[in-house]
Amino acid sequence: MPQDKLKIRSVLRDHGRLSQDVSLITDDADLYKSGMTSHASVNVMLALEGQFDIEFPDHFLKRSIFSSIDSIHRAVNELHASL
Repeated sequence: MPQDKLKIRSVLRDHGRLSQDVSLITDDADLYKSGMTSHASVNVMLALEGQFDIEFPDHFLKRSIFSSIDSIHRAVNELHASL
């Protein structure tokens, strides 16, 4: 598993308030169906910004960006590429 996805999983474990163990969630699973609330997604976003030294621009602040590990990973990679 890529190191970035392990970091994302760690952030989700600590801030996502998921109803199941993050290690049991597939990369494409809907995190909101796994118990993450809108409030928790804000905490996840802030923790991701710290973990990856990035800032999510306003147009990234939508539910779909934080809906799965894969979508978060794509967003993080896109933001890293733009640095």
